Formats: sequence, structure tokens, C-alpha cells
Amino acid sequence: MLSASGRSPDRSGIASWRANSIARQSGSRLSSTAMDVSIQPERPADHEAVADVVRRAFVEDPRVAGMVSSIRRSPRYRSGLALVARAEGRIAGFVMCSGTDLVSDDGTIREVLTLAPLAVAPEFQGRGIGAALVRAVISEADRDGEPLVVLEGSPSYYGRLGFRFAPDLGIHLDLPERAPREAAQAYPLSNYELQVRGRVAYPPAIAALAG
Repeated sequence: MLSASGRSPDRSGIASWRANSIARQSGSRLSSTAMDVSIQPERPADHEAVADVVRRAFVEDPRVAGMVSSIRRSPRYRSGLALVARAEGRIAGFVMCSGTDLVSDDGTIREVLTLAPLAVAPEFQGRGIGAALVRAVISEADRDGEPLVVLEGSPSYYGRLGFRFAPDLGIHLDLPERAPREAAQAYPLSNYELQVRGRVAYPPAIAALAG
């Protein structure tokens, strides 16, 4: 959908771009008005605004905002992998990757990442911000040496961003009954190895919503 046109060598300003020009490159439908967006790690002062964005993006499931708070309080939280998109002087979107267990057939447990949630405020949706957040957090996870990111989501949307059908990699997610099997998605990073396979076992903060 879109990609960041500028990258900072540190985590204080991960990415920035002119949203309309990048959308033209990718074919995304945007308004004709240019929009400057920056992606950065969240700060404690952002938490209230992030909660507002998540609540409005997931209006059908208010538990998602509580999940974000629970993850922050847990040892699975990765502060550098909780990113906000800022536009027009406010937070327009949010993405979080946190730790989850991958349990192999022999009982070996490895920690990998799960991407949840991805949230964009309704008034900023359709402008490529969600895709930019996904690409930014994947890049940061790769730079951190993580092997794999898993998620439950639209295969058409996340497939365009490089995610693959997780069972093809030997990764299995227990999906809700309402979800198609193709919703099990995985993104192998630079440190991925073939033996990184098994069944995803979510920590409590995510498991409460995943079933």
C-alpha cells in the first residue's frame, strides 16, 4: 500500500512521508490533500490518545483497548515495537508487536512476536497509514533480531505486505470459528529458521480476545 520514504537511524523518528505521493505509487485510494505523517515509538504520554484511537477503530469490541493496556503491564511488552503514527498534530494510528509462545511438537517453546492490534482512527482510514505502520513495525522487529511475526487477519490485506499463510511455514494458530483458515498469517524475518515452527500459545492478555 505504501512505504516510508525517509528513515531515521534511531528510534525517535522511525519513518515519515507525504501520504498522497506514496499512495499514488501504490494505487491506494486517498484524498487529494497531502498529509505529513511520522511513525515513532509510543511514549507514556501517548497512552490515552492511543486508547482513544483503538476504541474508535474497534468500536465493535471495546476489549481491544484493555488488551493493549494489559500487554504494556506484562513482560511480553516491547516498547520499541509499539508504534504510533502522527498526522495533523495528533495520533492517527497505532500498531503493537509483543511476545507470544510458539510450542513445537516436542514441547520446545520459543518466543516469537504477534502483531495485535493494528488500529487507525476512522477519519484517517483509507490513507495508507495502517500499511505504513505494519511495514515500520516489521522493519523494527527485524532489526531487533526477531525470527517471526504472526497474526490473525485479512490474507488479502496482509498478503500485500509480505505475510504468508502460516501453516505453509509449519505455524499453527487456533482461530475463532468465525475466521477463515487463511486468516492465520506469518511473516518470516531475517533470523527465521525452518525449525521455528509449532502452535502459537498466546499470553493471557491476547488469549482472552483470540478465542
